[in-house]
Amino acid sequence: MAGGTIGTNGSGKEYPGKLTPRVVFVCVIAAFGGLIFGYDLGISGGVTSMDPFLQKFFPSVYEKEANIRPSDNQYCKFDSQTLTLFTSSLYVAALIASLGASWLTRVLGRRITMLSGGVLFLAGAAMNGFAQEVWMLIVGRMLLGFGIGCANQSVPIYVSEVAPYKYRGALNMMFQLAITIGIFVANILNYVFSKMKNGEGWRYSLGLAAVPAIMIITGAIFLPDTPSSLIERGQNDKAKKELISIRGTTDVDEEFQDLVAASDISKTVEHPWASLLTRPYRPHLTMAIAIPFFQQLTGMNVITFYAPVLFKTIGFSSNASLMSALITGGCNALATFVSIATVDKFGRRTLFIEGGIQMFICQIVIAIFIALKFGVSGDPGVLPKWYAIVVVMCICVYVAGFAWSWGPLGWLVPSEIFPLEVRSAAQSINVSVNMICTFIIAQIFTTMLCHMKFGLFIFFAFFVVVMTGFIYKFLPETKGVPIEEMSTVWEKHPYWSDFVKAKPKPNDQELGQR
Repeated sequence: MAGGTIGTNGSGKEYPGKLTPRVVFVCVIAAFGGLIFGYDLGISGGVTSMDPFLQKFFPSVYEKEANIRPSDNQYCKFDSQTLTLFTSSLYVAALIASLGASWLTRVLGRRITMLSGGVLFLAGAAMNGFAQEVWMLIVGRMLLGFGIGCANQSVPIYVSEVAPYKYRGALNMMFQLAITIGIFVANILNYVFSKMKNGEGWRYSLGLAAVPAIMIITGAIFLPDTPSSLIERGQNDKAKKELISIRGTTDVDEEFQDLVAASDISKTVEHPWASLLTRPYRPHLTMAIAIPFFQQLTGMNVITFYAPVLFKTIGFSSNASLMSALITGGCNALATFVSIATVDKFGRRTLFIEGGIQMFICQIVIAIFIALKFGVSGDPGVLPKWYAIVVVMCICVYVAGFAWSWGPLGWLVPSEIFPLEVRSAAQSINVSVNMICTFIIAQIFTTMLCHMKFGLFIFFAFFVVVMTGFIYKFLPETKGVPIEEMSTVWEKHPYWSDFVKAKPKPNDQELGQR
């Protein structure tokens, strides 16, 4: 096959161990890190569609949106760079934080990085909830971004290192499930608080980001660090005890020795950032850049950030737009369970490709429906109820396709394919590229909608075709492969094998002596 798939376990090793209550517990607690990311994704778009919020902080946008100062085009009502900066400033901060979090994750451990992320997010929630000026909103968003950068750097790695290889896909997707739950809860709260008579509902929406922050802080205090991280920091005895605890068996010698061997190899790499640029790590660097880049160009973040704004733009009333966003948020959360149930059975590549095809079809259909009703002028006239329902249903099917493919797999695959010696650095690149692309999309979306109109969906559909072809050609299957043995999937891949074989490896005798 073009993608170079392998069997259930390409390394040929079968580590003992089972899905213990302890490993499920620590993975669920760690995945709380996804709540802070998801809550923010869901809350920002809803708040920016609330009239009292716009009236207080962005009066020029409110005047166009309320037809006090009529807009020439329905597509352009929310075209304000200051408004989009409110959303996108967070992702610049997350980019900066993810680079620093690479060092923190490697030197102090995954758990401390999670804890730091929770504290920063809590500070940002407080700043936004009590904001009186636009600058307070921006500073609060940046603090939230620092927290998200730390959480997104550490949580996927933590879960991949703790989970048994047979269940790694499902357990890692707890992070994405937490993101979707955070989005869904945010949509519910936006809908509820938008009805407050005093016009202060947006404060509650923004301020309640403190709840998921407190959850990850509390969880991180009680979580153990991963065996890989403990070995990396010279705590081998503690690492072995923790490995026995999470595997539910004392027969962990082979896995433990492989972890120690991987750590010893990683210590020979003095400059992991420079190593990533060398030929043996070319596939890892490619995936660290390409997967998050393509994930943002699915167009999903346009739906997530601006669903209420988007629905309002295409003719829904304020409450109807928030309700529509709530429906799509629910679809997002429910569809993630499909991915959890199937990723370790059907594999990563299958879900990537199926999801890509589904998203492409939906985007084309949505573009056609919006084009037929709005045309280029952006004047919808009276939007029939059945027409609105069809648009929302198409968006729900599109969201479901993302939720069981590029959504969770965009975090799972990068977290499991990097060898220990470059894992923190590569994950930082993964998060950084994700945040850069998220920032760009968030910052220019309303301008793109204003100028490209319904063509915006065709723009994203084109990239869905490109990214699906990329996965088919270049991504090997990684299901059922122990994280310490992941090099085997690259060595067997028809394209990448020549690259990774240039990497020197210790011989079997050296491994046996460890």
